[in-house]
Amino acid sequence: MTGDLSSRPWHILLTLAWVLLLGFFFAQTEIQIEGAAGWAANLPTWRIENHWLLDLFWGGRPITGYHAWIFAFIALIFHFPLIFMQQWSLKLESRVIGCIMLFWITEDFLWFVLNPAYGLERFSPTHIMWHKHWWGVAPVDYWVSLSISSALIWFSYRKND
Repeated sequence: MTGDLSSRPWHILLTLAWVLLLGFFFAQTEIQIEGAAGWAANLPTWRIENHWLLDLFWGGRPITGYHAWIFAFIALIFHFPLIFMQQWSLKLESRVIGCIMLFWITEDFLWFVLNPAYGLERFSPTHIMWHKHWWGVAPVDYWVSLSISSALIWFSYRKND
């Protein structure tokens, strides 16, 4: 990573702020696409409801054509700077993956908070059927992804020894 150590905190803050801003914009986009029917419930897309791999990798949620394509698209977008700059390293890849995970947590949470059909008061397992597993006030996915994302981003900014 370039720059002296004094610039590193600003770079980290700017990166995190940018990811949160992207999550906000995409949450607003998905609210316009899905409306009150979350997890592509009313979209004309294919859907696989039950499979043991969904329990293992997808939190028990169905996979839809919409989500398969949009997840791949976002992963490609976040990797674009590496392709554009023709640079790759384990630290850069861990930053990209950590930022993707933070993006999805942010986007998903803001989808509920900003969606007129939900709001913060309806952010609970009672109203959100597609998040099947919760720890306290948030889906398990949020806690796990936030932990992994934090570790990846921390690793990506760690000074070379």
